[in-house]
Amino acid sequence: MTADRIVDVRASFVAKQESETASEGRQPNRRDHWLGGKVANPMSKYAEFRDNRDAGIGAADGGTIVVEVESESGQVGISTSTGLAAAAIIEQHLARLVIGERASAHTRIWDRMFGSTLRYGRKGLVLHAISAVDLAVWDLHGKVVGEPVHALIGGRIRDAVQVYATGPRPETAAALGFAGAKLPLVWGPSEGEAGFRNNVAVAREARDAVPADFPLMYDCWMALDVDYAVRLAHAVEPLGFTWIEEPLPPDDYAGLRRIRDRMPPTMTLNTGEHEYTAAGFRLLCEAGVDVIQPDLGWCGGMTEVLRIADVARVYGVRVIPHTCGMPNYHFVVTQPGGDLAEFPVLSADGESVAPQHAPLLEGEDIPDKGWLTVGDKPGFGLTLAPSVELLPAVPSARERRER
Repeated sequence: MTADRIVDVRASFVAKQESETASEGRQPNRRDHWLGGKVANPMSKYAEFRDNRDAGIGAADGGTIVVEVESESGQVGISTSTGLAAAAIIEQHLARLVIGERASAHTRIWDRMFGSTLRYGRKGLVLHAISAVDLAVWDLHGKVVGEPVHALIGGRIRDAVQVYATGPRPETAAALGFAGAKLPLVWGPSEGEAGFRNNVAVAREARDAVPADFPLMYDCWMALDVDYAVRLAHAVEPLGFTWIEEPLPPDDYAGLRRIRDRMPPTMTLNTGEHEYTAAGFRLLCEAGVDVIQPDLGWCGGMTEVLRIADVARVYGVRVIPHTCGMPNYHFVVTQPGGDLAEFPVLSADGESVAPQHAPLLEGEDIPDKGWLTVGDKPGFGLTLAPSVELLPAVPSARERRER
């Protein structure tokens, strides 16, 4: 069977519309978006970045890229990633290792990509690129055989998954039937006791805005130190907060152990959004983390998250993945313990629910009364919107392959 033989791998930018005001190679200013406003992060220690998270962590990298993997039959698997650097890794390094392989050869393709980049990869940007290609290959495999990805990875255990909402409006999450609300932490340790009191005040306001038994969580986005995280956990636990998330930089495994040992036993310590591969998640499990949160678009893709889930199962650690859209939900519905997933409320004011990759992609499932039903469309069920125009992100690499 040659229908699933891969003949091309490409990474493209979305052509900018004339009406867009963002300058070439830069993202629109998100100061008015809750994600880009005042949110505690590793750069909050610098006053000039304190009130705008994007100012500290944003990059003029060209923005979203669309990754396409095409088979000999003409079917195309798609995924997304971010930035010119990831596109260059895909076009100039990974593509040659994937072209000629069958879309069903997931372990072989992943191993070729990971092994060939080991000298400069293992984590970070290289794994983002590998993840994007891996997800596009899974999407292609499903489209070639006419099956949803959840059927290819073992079959779904449940038709729908309950989702909690990430956003600044817990009352909106409760009103829409979500399983809980995760709030962004606003003030970091560099803002002293006043900032700490403000964080607790926001937590108290959130509790007052929702039913007494509605779960609340705090996302600390790598912004804290051990003592601050422990104090925060004890301060918000009486308010019904069920977890604190990612309080430390990803590699501080010893610090995570100290937090877990000192925080309330009724709360869970969650992290892993910025961790990579099963090897990294094994270290988190050994550090005593209660819940790991791999992002399928970053951790190594679907192929690797299945291994990560096996590691978590051995250690008795729960897996609740970080966003990533439809690949996330296809994975979760196949897992014996997969009874909860994240859904980001991505409107600027945090008040409305929309597909994560709209308007770029079509076909995403969205939750209804806190439950997201995963359909049976082939692959991840996604297609590019008809109006989308793609431009090669790394033209020279494509031209070299075509010679």
